[in-house]
Amino acid sequence: MFYLLAKLFWVVAQPLSIIALLMLIGIVLFAVGRRRLGFAAHAGALAVLVLCGFTSIGVLLIRPLEERFTRPSPMPESIDAIIVLGGSTLARVSTARGVAELNDAGDRLTDAVVLARRYPEARIVFSGGAGLLEPGGEPEAATAERLLLAMGIAPGRLVLEDQSRNTDENADLTAALLGDDTGTALLVTSAFHMPRSVGLFRRDGLEVIAWPTDYRSSGQERFGFDLANPVHNLNTVSIAMKEWIGMAVYHWTGRIDSILPAQTSN
Repeated sequence: MFYLLAKLFWVVAQPLSIIALLMLIGIVLFAVGRRRLGFAAHAGALAVLVLCGFTSIGVLLIRPLEERFTRPSPMPESIDAIIVLGGSTLARVSTARGVAELNDAGDRLTDAVVLARRYPEARIVFSGGAGLLEPGGEPEAATAERLLLAMGIAPGRLVLEDQSRNTDENADLTAALLGDDTGTALLVTSAFHMPRSVGLFRRDGLEVIAWPTDYRSSGQERFGFDLANPVHNLNTVSIAMKEWIGMAVYHWTGRIDSILPAQTSN
C-alpha cells in the first residue's frame, strides 16, 4: 500500500503535474466567469514553470543531498560486497528489446563494473525488482545481470535481489539475502539518493561504506537564470523534490532515524 500511495502521490506532486493542474484550474475558473482567479492560477503555473525550468533552483535543492556523503579516501584495502541499487535502466526498452538500456543514473552500473575490477574477490549484489506499476516488465536485476555478464563479471560473483520496488525494500530484502555474512560492503547509488539509502541500510543493521555516483550538481552553482536546458532543469527539480519529500516521509513513519542521515567515519 505504501508503495502504491507513494507512486500516486508523485504523479500529482511533481512540477509538471502542478503546472498542468494550475492550468486546468485556470481554464475552469475562466469558464465559470472567475477571471481574476483564473488569471492567478495561470500566473502561478507560469511562475512554477519559470522557476523550475529556467533557473538553477534544481541544483541548489539537490546539492545538499549530493554533498552529504563522500567516497572513501583512502580506498579500503579489501571489500567483501559491492551493493548496487536499481534505478539505472530503462525498464520498458530493456525488457522489450532484450538489452540493458541505461538512463541518467547509469553511473550506478558503470561504477559497479569499475569497482568489481578493483576488488576482484568481492560479490556484486544488485537490488532491483520490477518497479513499473503495469505488469510485464522484467526485474531490473535481470537487466543488470545481462550488462554485468557482458562486461566480463563472472556469474559466480553475482547476487541478485529481484523483488524490491523501492529503496525501503532494497534495504530490507538485501539485508535478508546477505544475512550475517555481509563483511565490508560498499553501497553504490546516486549521490542524491545516498542519505536515504544509508539511513535505511543502517536501520537493517548494515553499516555500509558510501560510494556516491551520478552527480547532478558541480557544487559551485549559485541561484540565477539557466536557459540552456529547461527540460534538464525540470528533471533536476523533480528528483530533488522527490528525495526531500521521501526522506521526510521515511523519517515521519520511522523508517529512518534522521531526516538527513550523515556520514560516519569508516
